[in-house]
Amino acid sequence: MAPSLVPLAEIPTVSLLYKLKRLVPVSSPLAQPSKALNDTISLIRNDITKLDGVDCIVNAANKSLLGGGGVDGVIHRAAGPGLLEECRTLDGCDTGDAKITSAYELPCRRVIHTVGPIYDLELQRGRERPETLLRSCYRRSLEVAVENNMKSIAFSAISTGVYGYPSELAARAVLDETRKFMESPSNIGKLERIIFCNFERKDEIAYEKFTP
Repeated sequence: MAPSLVPLAEIPTVSLLYKLKRLVPVSSPLAQPSKALNDTISLIRNDITKLDGVDCIVNAANKSLLGGGGVDGVIHRAAGPGLLEECRTLDGCDTGDAKITSAYELPCRRVIHTVGPIYDLELQRGRERPETLLRSCYRRSLEVAVENNMKSIAFSAISTGVYGYPSELAARAVLDETRKFMESPSNIGKLERIIFCNFERKDEIAYEKFTP
């Protein structure tokens, strides 16, 4: 039997997880806790294609945008052939950039495809490159969501699978970049929910560790 859908209303915010004592506050070296951030972000471990009522989900795509392994393949299979047909018209995507499509048979409204850095490859090109590109993936995805009037967005863990990005380094950069985006005056109030939907426990642990 296929796993059932997870309604957005049932995904708790970080603030609620703290309140319910399901998440223990950590003294994060990142920053002081931000109520606005913690009221907006959620951490969940689930299949991103099962999130119901979320405006858009973010696919960890490859440069061709034509589907692949991991979450990319899962999203393409769940969306049906229409997604691949539309992706064929987009002429690929650069690492660190993002493009938006319809969601077809998925329970969300749109899919944002972003291409994460291959960690070891980018590291050879410069010490800062992997993090710069990863931050760009999340920032561009958030920008594209806002440009398309999306109010809620769910991210799969970008680059931490076969692309080899260490989960803790990724979580720290992502939370910092998300906070910067949300605290920018032009973006305040634009997004109501940002969900980090991890499939692997190692990614979930990393987010729990660095969420202020």
